[in-house]
Amino acid sequence: MIVLAGVSTSPSRAQSLVPDLEQQIRSRAAQIEDKLIAWRRDIHQNPELGEQETRTAGLVAEHLSKLGLDVRTGVAQTGVVAVLKGAKPGPVVALRADMDALPVKEPQGLPFASMAKGKYLGRDVDVMHACGHDAHTAILMAVAEVLAGMKDQLPGTVKFIFQPAEEGPSLYAAFTGKVWGAKAMIKEGVLQNPKPDAVFGLHVTSGLPSGRIGYRAGAANASADELRIKVTGKQGHAGYPWRAVDPITTASQIVLGLQTVVSRRTDLMKSPTVVSVSTINGGSRFNIVPETVEMSGTIRTYDAGVRAQVHNDIRQISENIAESANAKAEVEVIELYDPLVNHDKVTARMAPVLERAADGDVVVTERSGASEDFSFFLNEVPGMFFNLGIVPKDQDPSKAAPNHSPNFYVDDKALVVGVRALAAVTVNYLASAKTD
Repeated sequence: MIVLAGVSTSPSRAQSLVPDLEQQIRSRAAQIEDKLIAWRRDIHQNPELGEQETRTAGLVAEHLSKLGLDVRTGVAQTGVVAVLKGAKPGPVVALRADMDALPVKEPQGLPFASMAKGKYLGRDVDVMHACGHDAHTAILMAVAEVLAGMKDQLPGTVKFIFQPAEEGPSLYAAFTGKVWGAKAMIKEGVLQNPKPDAVFGLHVTSGLPSGRIGYRAGAANASADELRIKVTGKQGHAGYPWRAVDPITTASQIVLGLQTVVSRRTDLMKSPTVVSVSTINGGSRFNIVPETVEMSGTIRTYDAGVRAQVHNDIRQISENIAESANAKAEVEVIELYDPLVNHDKVTARMAPVLERAADGDVVVTERSGASEDFSFFLNEVPGMFFNLGIVPKDQDPSKAAPNHSPNFYVDDKALVVGVRALAAVTVNYLASAKTD
């Protein structure tokens, strides 16, 4: 018998029912595929920014209530949580979908293209589901309907989590000490009453052909930290630079110095790392040495120890280079999302389940440089997060528009595979797990 952190995989009567349950999932998912696609297109046409997903949350809550689930709304502003109790005793599985869109203008062409406008950090912006959260929401709505129709056979409980603001808040700037999205839902008790024994989620990706599932055990997605550096010098006439302290020259030296954080200070045999300076702003006129320069960028790591060391190296390099120029560097690192680390044993247990759900079209993927706040759920509960390809099969994924592009496109044919996969990992865990 193999034991997976509170999970027993010895043969049981419940496990013997899994093939039948998986077949039912496949049949039920096929029956509601048209409805699934309609939900996705409706949500796509009516996108909402983080913590403003009121219409989407209302659609979700109404659907879950009609299924007879115990529904709670207003979690972390606009989140929705619902509980489905199976007829038989067993563990608790949580499933999560994010609902928010991005401040991106969608080009015309699709009959359900977004024309929505919204407020992002006080600015009027166009809004689009350019990362597939519309697909995630529709998929989990369908999973809820499929499993609700099978509740008399389910040995345990399923908690459905529809999360706002995965991309971050839209009404205020992210800053240290403020929580949103998954972190806010956890703070408000989403992982309590009942406490899940496992958590699962998926993300659609332009990196895989339609219907293909990709997964990776261990660190799968990077952490995301926002880097802010303010360099203060002494303003003066650009014709007499020796009478000033030039923050532009100093900032340039800091940018070059930061390249050594990865190339000379980080043990890349242990974990990949990225440090990127993405903006530099300073100066007002061609003949004035400015007082300040402000820079921002991102830090990506996969290991907590490496992450802490990189933060220290950035501060040391920036502050010392500035001091050598008689300037001052103020470094702020805002830790946004942790590395997403899939539970090794749960991933191993669910790999063949995903393979069956995708009819064998499964691949082990490389680490992703993108981040995901599903990481916070995995910090609390064992589980896994996997990817679902959405590039039409007659197209090359390497040439497809990436997530966050205005040309990002979801092949609706992939959605039913996502429903099968999430529902299948749920029933397999429920049937094979035995809580302590």
